[in-house]
Amino acid sequence: MSFFPLPQFHRRDPPQPGFNFTSPMRLVCADMVTRLEQLRHIDMSRVAVSFSQTRKAGSQGMFAAVTPLRFSGGQMHAVRRGRRWGIQRLCDADGREMLYILNFYLPRFLDLPFREKLTTVVHELWHIGPKFDGDVRRLGGRCFAHGSSQKQYDAHSEALLDRWLSLGPPESLYDFLRLNFRDLTARHGRVFGRRVPTPKLVPVD
Repeated sequence: MSFFPLPQFHRRDPPQPGFNFTSPMRLVCADMVTRLEQLRHIDMSRVAVSFSQTRKAGSQGMFAAVTPLRFSGGQMHAVRRGRRWGIQRLCDADGREMLYILNFYLPRFLDLPFREKLTTVVHELWHIGPKFDGDVRRLGGRCFAHGSSQKQYDAHSEALLDRWLSLGPPESLYDFLRLNFRDLTARHGRVFGRRVPTPKLVPVD
């Protein structure tokens, strides 16, 4: 059995001038999964929070995405076209293996209206499977990711967001999301964060 691990990444970034986007985003996510019963199956210590730079700004395209690091049902391997495949392992500096990557696309995500940013975070966290086994939540309907109705999925995300806000998370936790990319850059000089490469499929001998 062969695995080709990715380089380890550090959970804590050394101080640098500018605004470290991924660190406060991790804190927002951690607060959500702590306060919301529907998200308590998520262990943020095994979710890598990352960002990618988009080629173009604007409202068209992805704002965030969850990448599962296991196959359907949390399986380590899958057979495709008669060959068995695995996924490169991704570990932090302590050797803890990650099960998901939560990636935000900048500046596109930061240029969303404030509430839509928070709804997007909840939307992506809800994609993480209830067994927290490296697979996504699989819903009924033609599209297993969003179920039979994208509108219903979005409404559920909105309801979860309202519930989280009603539980009184400190505003200082998410106040940075009131600013768009240009404003954050103007205030801090630059916006940076951790970039986590997407693991590749590798053949298993």
